[in-house]
Amino acid sequence: MIVDFISRALVVLLGYAYPAFECYKTVERNRTDVEQLCFWCRYWIIIALLTVFERFGDVFVSWLPLYGEMKLAFIIYLWYPKTMGTTYTYETFLRPNVARYETDIDQVIGEFKAKAWDMAIFHVQNSLKFGQTTLFQFLQYLANQSTAAQEPQKPNLLVSRSPPNNTVHVQEQASEAQTSESYMADVIHRARTKRGPLDSRPK
Repeated sequence: MIVDFISRALVVLLGYAYPAFECYKTVERNRTDVEQLCFWCRYWIIIALLTVFERFGDVFVSWLPLYGEMKLAFIIYLWYPKTMGTTYTYETFLRPNVARYETDIDQVIGEFKAKAWDMAIFHVQNSLKFGQTTLFQFLQYLANQSTAAQEPQKPNLLVSRSPPNNTVHVQEQASEAQTSESYMADVIHRARTKRGPLDSRPK
């Protein structure tokens, strides 16, 4: 992990920062050295192609052992004064292949430029529609939350009711108790008045 971090940091410093400063000094000289300026232009062309290749092929080559170290060595090889690998790489590999397909590349770039504006408008329209939909849903959510907060909370009263069968049973027991009390009262009254035996039970 630390080795990979150091390797990436060195690539940024030696592959971008230092060459950018050297290119700046070449441009700002009183007498611009055309040969040196062409050298740095070729260097940046190679670095740009290498960066594009990494964006698509890094998944397939980044797992190779010492990949970061080999990349750093290649970058130093490109600008090191004793090697000047930029000139060799450009003249041997890059220039012949690009010159062979230059017409096709120009045609593809021209078609892309023609469609770029339409693609940009389409993307902007989709982004605006998505933003409007998201904003409307958010405002609706806020409105629902505000309405729910303003409504008074109703108490949840649980009314317990006895089942109908139990109520009827209690009423029957109360009626029988009342009849028994009436019968006993009548018996006591007859015993005191000596009216004779009780013939029947009062209804």
